[in-house]
Amino acid sequence: MSRLFVALALPDSIQEQLASLALGLPGARWTESSPFHLTLAFLGELDGPQAQLVEDGLYGVRADPFELRLSGVGHFPPRGEPKVLWAGVAPDDPVIALQRAVRRRLARLGVTIEARRYVPHITLARLRHTPLAELLRWMEAQIELSSEQFPITHFELVSSVLGREGARHRVRAAYPLFARGPR
Repeated sequence: MSRLFVALALPDSIQEQLASLALGLPGARWTESSPFHLTLAFLGELDGPQAQLVEDGLYGVRADPFELRLSGVGHFPPRGEPKVLWAGVAPDDPVIALQRAVRRRLARLGVTIEARRYVPHITLARLRHTPLAELLRWMEAQIELSSEQFPITHFELVSSVLGREGARHRVRAAYPLFARGPR
């Protein structure tokens, strides 16, 4: 069985910028053990043949390359006790379009993913009993988070192994995005 997800990789400069945020918040378990990424679809545990079917089938996704930049921070859930701290991206339209294309392709392959509304984000930390006042203070300090634009030229199928130090990720396949020309 493989625990799989589909994601966008982030350049080293963005990895470094995000890593620099990982301090000053009690109860935060920062994303440290593997590179930051932007998840498009979490597939969960798939057996060998199904995982191979997905790996091969995702080559059928067609989308144009695009550029992103970091844009602000937030948390999930938006109401109640915060559990996840995240960084946003802009513009989010091309990410949402790519996520929909991946979702459609997965459905054709017989793989269903969660039906909840997709919100493009990069998980910075998991929160546990983080005082709300501390979280709001940290978020206020990061509210202007932004970056230079960076290119998105491919997406990846990633396997994840949970361990004591957190999740370890291995890229199983990378899928290039090609300009499709005028529409």
